[in-house]
Amino acid sequence: MTATMGGDEMVTYDELVRASEQRLLRLGLMLSGNRHSAEDLVQTVLARAHRRWDKIRGLEHPEAYLRTMVVNEFLSWRRILKNRELPLAEPIERPSEEDIGSRQALKDATWQLLTRLPRQQRAVLVLRYYEDLSDDEIATVLGVVSGTVRSNAARALASLRDHLSQEDN
Repeated sequence: MTATMGGDEMVTYDELVRASEQRLLRLGLMLSGNRHSAEDLVQTVLARAHRRWDKIRGLEHPEAYLRTMVVNEFLSWRRILKNRELPLAEPIERPSEEDIGSRQALKDATWQLLTRLPRQQRAVLVLRYYEDLSDDEIATVLGVVSGTVRSNAARALASLRDHLSQEDN
């Protein structure tokens, strides 16, 4: 089981997973806002990728294909059903010597704003500002036209601005 990684070198499924797993987990975290959901999301995608390895190994950029699979799985209705889970206990926080209160408050506020957005708009912002993809690349990942990406981004940013201005008042 081998594939190319953007060049002529062939990699196995295991090598591809090792090379891309952390990046996919970060993407899943940015999309879902929850580490456990991100892990579930990536695990689901990697299991599907393993079953489809015959197709994926022939692709020029298999890591980009995995990224697309993560976004599509996040946007799918199956993820909506799974995301209705409620945690029963708060995670144990590890002590730190630095004062991270303001940094954590900013992260929490950012997550709260992002969770108010529809899933597709959130995916567009994450792919644009976290993954640093162009509108055309985002359109390819989401299976839409570039104009839809731009309109989703504009609506998402306008919504975030509205929420921020309401909080300031």
